[in-house]
Amino acid sequence: MEHLLRATTMLDYSDPAIQTLVEQRGWRKLDAFHQIREIYNFVRDEIRFGYNVDDSIPASHVLRDGYGQCNTKGTLFMALLRSVGIPCRVHGFTIDKKLQRGAMTGFVYANAPQHIFHSWVEVYYDGQWYELEGFILDKAYLTSLQQIHADCTGAFCGYGVAVSDFRHPVIDWNGNSTYIQSEGITQDFGVYDSPDELLKEHHQEMSAFKGFLYRHLGRHLMNWNVRKIRNRH
Repeated sequence: MEHLLRATTMLDYSDPAIQTLVEQRGWRKLDAFHQIREIYNFVRDEIRFGYNVDDSIPASHVLRDGYGQCNTKGTLFMALLRSVGIPCRVHGFTIDKKLQRGAMTGFVYANAPQHIFHSWVEVYYDGQWYELEGFILDKAYLTSLQQIHADCTGAFCGYGVAVSDFRHPVIDWNGNSTYIQSEGITQDFGVYDSPDELLKEHHQEMSAFKGFLYRHLGRHLMNWNVRKIRNRH
């Protein structure tokens, strides 16, 4: 498991801000179960759902931003887990863009790729692997969505959600796998030791022009929209 505990360019857990956070939270003093749960809850709810400048930013950058999406929050989650000695890896996918409808609107949605790069984190605990995806959306955002769409009692796809049970998604970790976008998966790239290795082989397919528009305009509109949804209730 040593290779699943290493720091990388993206999993830069020796960064002073990450080390300070780990010390302040006392995560190294906990048993493995509570280390995973406390770090998971921190990444889910204290790093809010939002869109960073790029999937390849390091964990320290995500922490500094204070927000992220599946890939970037996953990078921070992995760095924090490895910093306390919990083995983890990343599993890459694509998801259908309809999953993002609502979070993406207007020309941003119209110009988005049909298949969006996606990943979740797999954590090794008590002799088995757990698939953890439910940390992507903070509870405040998800709760607001559930209130806005109060008439939905079954499956739901949109606003960053793709689940079979919108009212009771499995997003809390208690020694189980968690999911929030898995119903939207369209392609499976398999598991990798680190996000650095995953991104060497797979990344978001987008023209240079569309990438520029996303970084400098699209993501800001998306973040504004996500904040509006979160603050609606």
